[in-house]
Amino acid sequence: MAHEHTSNTKRIWVVFGILSIITIVEVWLGIEKPKALFHSNLLSMNLLNWIFIILTLVKAYYIVWAFMHMEGETKALRRAVVWTGIFLILYLTFILLTEGFYVFTVFRDATIKWNF
Repeated sequence: MAHEHTSNTKRIWVVFGILSIITIVEVWLGIEKPKALFHSNLLSMNLLNWIFIILTLVKAYYIVWAFMHMEGETKALRRAVVWTGIFLILYLTFILLTEGFYVFTVFRDATIKWNF
């Protein structure tokens, strides 16, 4: 029995359109830097940075989901890939913040001053 090939051209163009729109919004925000987003803070970071992070995560999701064919995999494999990535990102963030804060306090409170 021969398998019939189905075209995914429409789906590829839809994903391409979504990724293009998100990229255009990111570039526009990066060029314009709206003052309402740039000068307001949420959790010690301005809203513009949060928007960039969220849009980048959405783009990464679409790339993995569509072009790495994760939508066709089992639920267990999808969860294993996603939860491993989330754990590693959270762990890296924790290490960077902890070590960065330590270095900052050493230079702020000690006799060693910023010399670079």
